Amino acid sequence: MTDTPQRPRPLRVLAAMSGGVDSAVAAARAAEAGHDVTGVHLALSANPQSFRTGARGCCTIEDSRDARRAADVIGIPFYVWDLADRFREDVVEDFVAEYEAGRTPNPCLRCNEKIKFAALLDKALALGFDAVCTGHYAKVIVNEDGTRELHRASDMAKDQSYVLGVLDDTQLAHAMFPLGDTVTTKEEIRAEAERRGLAVAKKPDSHDICFIADGDTQGFLARRLGKAEGDIVDESGAVVGTHEGAYGFTIGQRKGLRLGTPAPDGKPRYVLDISPVNNTVTVGPAAALDVTALTAIRPRWCGTAPTGPSAYTAQLRAHGGETGVTAELVGGELRVAFTEPVRGVAPGQAVVLYDGTRVVGSATIATTERARATVA
Repeated sequence: MTDTPQRPRPLRVLAAMSGGVDSAVAAARAAEAGHDVTGVHLALSANPQSFRTGARGCCTIEDSRDARRAADVIGIPFYVWDLADRFREDVVEDFVAEYEAGRTPNPCLRCNEKIKFAALLDKALALGFDAVCTGHYAKVIVNEDGTRELHRASDMAKDQSYVLGVLDDTQLAHAMFPLGDTVTTKEEIRAEAERRGLAVAKKPDSHDICFIADGDTQGFLARRLGKAEGDIVDESGAVVGTHEGAYGFTIGQRKGLRLGTPAPDGKPRYVLDISPVNNTVTVGPAAALDVTALTAIRPRWCGTAPTGPSAYTAQLRAHGGETGVTAELVGGELRVAFTEPVRGVAPGQAVVLYDGTRVVGSATIATTERARATVA
């Protein structure tokens, strides 16, 4: 007698619906798979009118209405949960504090860690839900022993595993990403939304920071931190310009420096260092940006922490490529050495390690080591 394979039991799923097309299609796919789905929109601003129209990230009244309409079409219950205070404290205030300290944070990564897969997930589990579903492009693979792994999406062009690298194995056990397993273009996702009758099918994407209404990060920080005039210096310490706040710069920045003194060789200069202690920004040649190694803190592992030095690939930005590294956990800190020098590495950014397509884990960059460069 042949055993009949059993279908996985339906799950109680809480679908985070931002008001965009990805989360709407993800919720629809989860419902179509037979799960008991409830939609929830996260109200993350105490004053949603101040956030950009059409923002992706649960930030506008328009988004809330779009999410509700999508839930009605899918035929699932829908609620709005107010997490504005938690979002302000864990994402917005953290963002400001990091820039004030001379670091470059990633608020989307922090939102996934602290809001969608912490505050939201905790509340979902307390209410008896089995999983939180989002429209991220990544996939969770369940091994034979029941352990779970986070992997890149099938379509590398849309992969969002970098901003999910902060999830641990407990959070992965309750995460669902219905869009990650299919190799489809965004146009195909929109076409699917249109076939399902979802009005968000043609809604434009936004890639800016959701809580900065006009996309002007420097202006937002200036309003929060105030102007603080200081010097821009070269590698020798000579003053070559001034600024109105060191927090307005990032490592590797070239544009907007407004230097009064050109480089001796006439070549562009880049931000090499930001010192909030003396409110100084140091600039220099591109070659001085080459980083050979880094130390990262607060590591989080998507499963068991690695032991001993191992070879991986690393991603340093949400839309960046991979680079070969050797990484080792030493005294709670992650030490990473690059096989080839890389540029644009700044404290505050996340380094996410990969073993093939599997996400090993992530950590926050604290310090970098640079290759010796010729001083102009």
